[in-house]
Amino acid sequence: MHRRFLRVFLLAAALTLVVFGLMSCAPAAPATQAPATEAPAAEQPTAAAEGPTAMPEEPTEEAMGEEPIKVGLSFSDFATERWQNEEILMRGMLEELGYEVLSQEANHDVQLQNDQIDNMVSQGVKALIVIAEDGDAIVTATDRAAESGVIVLAYDRLIKSPNIAAYVSFNNIEVGRQQALGVMTALDIDNWDVAANGPARVVKLGGSPTDNNAILFRQGQDEILDPLVADGKIEIVADQWVDNWDAANALALMENILAAANNDIDGVVASNDGTALGALQAMKAQGLAGTVPISGQDATADGSNSIVKGELTVSILKDIRDLSPLAIELVDGLLKGNAVELQNYTLAELTNDESLSGEVPCNFLPVYQVNADNVYDLVVASGFQAYDDVYRDIPEDQRPPRPELAE
Repeated sequence: MHRRFLRVFLLAAALTLVVFGLMSCAPAAPATQAPATEAPAAEQPTAAAEGPTAMPEEPTEEAMGEEPIKVGLSFSDFATERWQNEEILMRGMLEELGYEVLSQEANHDVQLQNDQIDNMVSQGVKALIVIAEDGDAIVTATDRAAESGVIVLAYDRLIKSPNIAAYVSFNNIEVGRQQALGVMTALDIDNWDVAANGPARVVKLGGSPTDNNAILFRQGQDEILDPLVADGKIEIVADQWVDNWDAANALALMENILAAANNDIDGVVASNDGTALGALQAMKAQGLAGTVPISGQDATADGSNSIVKGELTVSILKDIRDLSPLAIELVDGLLKGNAVELQNYTLAELTNDESLSGEVPCNFLPVYQVNADNVYDLVVASGFQAYDDVYRDIPEDQRPPRPELAE
């Protein structure tokens, strides 16, 4: 017999004996009912029937207490540094609110992520927060989940379906703009002497072609770069996409680009820190690191460390400390039927693909350009990355003071 049920049964039996004893020597008093306790987004437990014989033969939800609501977390991978951090953040916040968390990581396997989502739905999750490996392929599983009544929230990567409940992310077009602006500023492109040097030779390294964000980053990059191409200020000597955002893939691509260009490049617009650091390995081998500006994204510990070493030129801070709470607040509100603040965008707007129809409720957060001048304030003093991680391998006498972070 389950221990909890055994304790409840013995207590009921003892109370029964006391009640019968009192009935034999005192008039009966009206029964009182203990107040019900609340569980997140669940119905109040039904009051038990009055009288000493109301004890059920088997424990029920009323006797045992209702099971917590299940929320699923589906991650494309944990190879990307930020996803592990966000899993910890979101899991902790959900558990603090009383939810049971199921979490899965698909290791860049599209079919596996679909299967994992189906499995979590079969286990009874009422909401799913999904970081999609492929915004098109994931629609199969997420539409099934939505049709069964599960709330689906696309986290930082769009799921290309109007059936999702919400999409939360950052201003991803602005990410691309700031990446390109950072590299162009480092080149002092406004004062670039085309007559003496020819157009600045620029490499574009996009992210994973299956990630809609990579398309939006490129849109923002091209808003800055295309007019400069038209004006003859720059020329694009290579334009590549990096499968899975993989640093090793970026390294191999950059090795080939440098060989084809005879190392004659002036700037690299890369779409995140991982791909930028992979490209930097190839550039270091050719003596170009620190002399050719290159962009990244996410203000990772390694990326920020590369900035303070004078290698990576610019990264983009997307503060997950704001995004994760936003996602949890939305899921909690939607599960409880509360009003949430979202703005509808068409799928065509979100994907730059006019063939897609339907709308998605969204909330987008701002982004910040990080460079050598502000990495300490934006990344270290704010507590986004640890001081010792960012200034790893930097001599003590060349480091800024250690910040006093609030507890």
